[in-house]
Amino acid sequence: MNIKLDHITKRFPNRNKKIHEDVIAVNDFTFDIPDGKLIGLLGPSGCGKSTTLNLISGLEAPSAGRIYFGDTDVTDLPAENRGVGLVFQNYALYPHLTVLDNITFPLGNLRGAAKLTKEQMREKAMEAAKLVQISELMERRPSELSGGQQQRVAIARALVKMPSVLLLDEPLSNLDARLRLQTREELARIQRETGITTIFVTHDQEEAMSISDLIVVMKDGVIHQIGKPQEVYDKPCNLFVAKFLGTPPINVFEGSLKGGKLFIGEENVLDVKLTGNNDQSSGTDTAAGDSAERPVWVGIRPEGFIPDAEGPLSCELQKIEVMGRDTSVVSKHASFVGTTVRSIIPSEDAAGIAGETVRFRLKPAKVCLFDHETEETITFEAR
Repeated sequence: MNIKLDHITKRFPNRNKKIHEDVIAVNDFTFDIPDGKLIGLLGPSGCGKSTTLNLISGLEAPSAGRIYFGDTDVTDLPAENRGVGLVFQNYALYPHLTVLDNITFPLGNLRGAAKLTKEQMREKAMEAAKLVQISELMERRPSELSGGQQQRVAIARALVKMPSVLLLDEPLSNLDARLRLQTREELARIQRETGITTIFVTHDQEEAMSISDLIVVMKDGVIHQIGKPQEVYDKPCNLFVAKFLGTPPINVFEGSLKGGKLFIGEENVLDVKLTGNNDQSSGTDTAAGDSAERPVWVGIRPEGFIPDAEGPLSCELQKIEVMGRDTSVVSKHASFVGTTVRSIIPSEDAAGIAGETVRFRLKPAKVCLFDHETEETITFEAR
């Protein structure tokens, strides 16, 4: 089932009586969700991602815009008639019912030609339980299950009617790190096997990037970027997206462009040629070879540093953290925006790092430039 959100806006009355303007939770959201894909809605708390999910499910009605499932306008259709499966963060299981009864509960509400016998309901429940690998737990109650097992029950309950759309609202937030990793892999497997169009809401960028076909990065109810996870990571459209994606986060420096050269402080760290239609709101000419100086934000991914005694970027070494396969080099720089620069390098490359200063070469593909005023991406080629 493909889903089309056409200029969706959701407003809520402001609870602050002194402010008469409504709170806009989702602002002019337009996106065509392809059939059979797993989409990650990603953003910080309060960005509007859960509200967007509620609008798709029918739990909330949009203030403006239309929602389509395929060619059908479902904007005014009640939630129970939309054919969606919804999994919440807190599982929402019935504590007095067994796993079997929790899974079959939605089937008991079917009426007319769709009504099922108890045996048919049991068969469907067993199929859903097998899909999420909890077949041996059917006679237990929620209190007898681990958090991960309860989450699987919630997913099985959402799948038992084979919905056209599966909606997951931060379903892994209550799990520990190891179980979260295991469960998200299971979610990806289930989605592939069923082919159900799935929308996964999370504030955890690692979760979204690891299992999504496409991610939608939101802030303040507005879409900032849509794309394949690796493409968004490598080519963020602005500084917000660059800072939001990545663990450890991108390192941001104050820099400048002058005469086709990129400077951080007084050091020429890269020779560049600007490409595309770059914003020049700063009022300076940034063409390669011009002498005018343009301030920029320089983002360097942690894996974009190469230790080199002759490297152009010098930092004040603070400490080295060994993490097994990789090593984290923690340093300081006067132009860095924040406290410490964090560089991730292979452990075998850390042997020669010592003293008070560490020098780096940069991987051009891991360097991002942003306009100092608009914070929009500046496209370039390394020379």
